[in-house]
Amino acid sequence: MTLTAMGFDWVRQLVHRESAIVLQPGKEYLVEARLLPMAQQLGCAGVGELVDSVRLHPDPAKTRRIVEALTTNETSWFRDGDPFTALTGTVLPKLLAARGPSDRIKIWSAACSSGQEAYTIAMLLSDALPHAATRVQITATDISRQMVERTRAGRFSQLEVNRGLPAAMLVRHFTRNGNEWEIAPALRQMVTASECNLAAPLPPLGLFDVVYLRNVLIYFDLPTKQAILTRVRQLMRPDGWLFLGAAETTLGVDDNWERVVVGRGSAYRPRKGS
Repeated sequence: MTLTAMGFDWVRQLVHRESAIVLQPGKEYLVEARLLPMAQQLGCAGVGELVDSVRLHPDPAKTRRIVEALTTNETSWFRDGDPFTALTGTVLPKLLAARGPSDRIKIWSAACSSGQEAYTIAMLLSDALPHAATRVQITATDISRQMVERTRAGRFSQLEVNRGLPAAMLVRHFTRNGNEWEIAPALRQMVTASECNLAAPLPPLGLFDVVYLRNVLIYFDLPTKQAILTRVRQLMRPDGWLFLGAAETTLGVDDNWERVVVGRGSAYRPRKGS
């Protein structure tokens, strides 16, 4: 049973209500592909039957699974490169110069997926900064409970470690555990993972020196982008740094940010008084 127009519209409204993600008409194929495994697992004849079942007989657990299935969890190690080169080459030295020896450097990996971004940061800072485990605190958040649990576990398949992770870092920071690779305990302790819906009021996460909010804003409409950027700015130190995805910008969205060139890429900083 394929997805009907009514079923797609229900899914579209559900996902927007729960996560603010916009599913445009024409994305029916995406909904079919993402929900098919769930439909098969539950013994439904197809995605249409699954959606109609949850639509007519609301089930919070199944509703959550539908929303999580339709959030994008694409990620890799050192994704796009430049934001990580900028962290160690420019941002870290400036932060160390501005902070006291006992001040912790706080970094937020928003929409962390299964943790590759957060652990990329942990590996880089562990290699670049003495006593990084006590100097750096990395907060990793995602709307998906499953992704948060995976980040906490710090275990990755061979296929996952093959996506952008240098062999030297794999040897230095991971140990083999059966068919998986497990990140070193010291690095896992640097990362705290929790659930967070960026499109809703944010929990008290503290103030951050650096925020990675990459490849996230592209999924939202303009008012939601503006609201997210406002919330993020409220959780940043005045001299903090924001990294967005290569196809994302604050320009024309929120004028309270200043774009600065960092290495071969760019970052955004809160404007004074914003």
